[in-house]
Amino acid sequence: MISVSNVSLRYGKRVLFDDVNIKFTPGNCYGVIGANGAGKSTFLKILSGEIEPQTGLVSISPGERMSVLKQNQFAFDEFPVLQTVIMGNERLWEIMQEKDAIYMKADFTEADGNRAAELESEFAEMNGWDAESDAASLLSGLGIKEDLHQSQMADLNGSEKVRVLLAQALFGNPDILLLDEPTNNLDVESSIWLENFLANFKNTVIVVSHDRHFLDQVCTHVVDIDFSKVKMYAGNYSFWYESSQLALKQRQDQNKRVEDKRKELEEFIRRFSANASKSKQATSRQKLLEKLTIDDIQPSSRKYPYVNFKSEREPGDQILTVENLTYTAEDGTRLFENLSFTINRNDKVFFYSRDGLAVTALFDILAGERKADSGSFKWGITITPAYFPNDNGRDKYFQNDLNLVDWLRQFSAEKDESFIRGFLGRMLFSGEESLKKSSVLSGGEKVRCMLSKMMLSGANVVMLDEPTNHLDLESITALNNGLIDFKGPVLFTSHDHQFVQTVANRIIEITPVGTLDKLMTYDDYLTDERVKAQREEMYAAVA
Repeated sequence: MISVSNVSLRYGKRVLFDDVNIKFTPGNCYGVIGANGAGKSTFLKILSGEIEPQTGLVSISPGERMSVLKQNQFAFDEFPVLQTVIMGNERLWEIMQEKDAIYMKADFTEADGNRAAELESEFAEMNGWDAESDAASLLSGLGIKEDLHQSQMADLNGSEKVRVLLAQALFGNPDILLLDEPTNNLDVESSIWLENFLANFKNTVIVVSHDRHFLDQVCTHVVDIDFSKVKMYAGNYSFWYESSQLALKQRQDQNKRVEDKRKELEEFIRRFSANASKSKQATSRQKLLEKLTIDDIQPSSRKYPYVNFKSEREPGDQILTVENLTYTAEDGTRLFENLSFTINRNDKVFFYSRDGLAVTALFDILAGERKADSGSFKWGITITPAYFPNDNGRDKYFQNDLNLVDWLRQFSAEKDESFIRGFLGRMLFSGEESLKKSSVLSGGEKVRCMLSKMMLSGANVVMLDEPTNHLDLESITALNNGLIDFKGPVLFTSHDHQFVQTVANRIIEITPVGTLDKLMTYDDYLTDERVKAQREEMYAAVA
């Protein structure tokens, strides 16, 4: 168990946490949520001991081991991959190193023999003989192939290093597991593997994530950082979100009788308790939900941007035709070959590739920002597309010192300052925020600006490359709902499972040897046995 008592932390006049008292117990997974800048990652650093609070203390039950997902991708570059994972259990690694040093001695003494025997005993108690196979199993589950297990960490790319560090955190069955954004850089298969791993994990998990589907799949509790307080709620993210919306609605309805509010809450809990039966965490969650009272749920102070794409012109029947597109990356990698498809009026298409560069290249070609090796594409004559590029493509829009009012005015037919300020205000840039220089914006702020640019364009087709990156949960929810409501075609890619599942009605998966094109939801695509067989056959051909 890990307990937090009277913890406070402030930076200057800003109070991040005030008098936090909370306990985390074994068998539960706690999802830490909060707006950008609320202090989620800082809270995890306080729990791990990396940051000392100004008041209070964090205590761990004696003998329990804590493991933390490390963020420095270069810290283990001098070590082989398999060893890096085993180093996640520091005591086991120390024993292995000391044993090896003793056995390498030329003048092996009786004292060395006694010490080696002690180490061997402790090594066996810690299941040390299974360490390499356990580490290899974790790596394989996270998509690190066996031929990389003996490679140096320095030889891996950034995505592979992140997965190895995640395997390191999971290794050795830690009593307390702290994970900050563990699904970043994970592909679909690895994310599902991690969900299953954590759902079956018997100890304490505390995780920060912006992935709503992931939080729903693994969490028994939500830890909400709001109003400089840290509060714990039973249930997953969806339960917290809907209950906070219900609490806000009830607070706004002052004339509603207490009894009516109580009945509304009871019906809400009953509905969620029934839905919980579909979850791996169902039993404990349902028991917790049944204990809730009307005072347990609180409205949130979160603010949601207004995302609403309105077309100036309804699209015709001819949207987009792509014929035999082929593209090779600068390093010689063939990203796709003879790619052909047709987009229809009602399509909301999720484009997926195990190599994300393939989707980015395709979108850049369709937006006219790079050229294919061969093949052609044609937009319909009624079509006005708007493009949201990925991180690298966005940077060129913010290499100036314009304030946000002047920055957005560039892309608006209506130049009046009150109109521009009103638009920025709906996107959470109010007052002084609207006068910030565009060159100093955070990643999330840049995303909201680019979405504003797209909304002002009046486009009737939108194309988005990883739009949920850098956004907090509130902005992701707003964008999610905005795309669901949009009447025109959508072409997009994202790592956010719920975002994809609720927006897409068609899936196009791109591989170097062909495509899979299916009219179905994302969940159906992942679980359909015929699709699974087709995917395996296709990737076997790639290998």
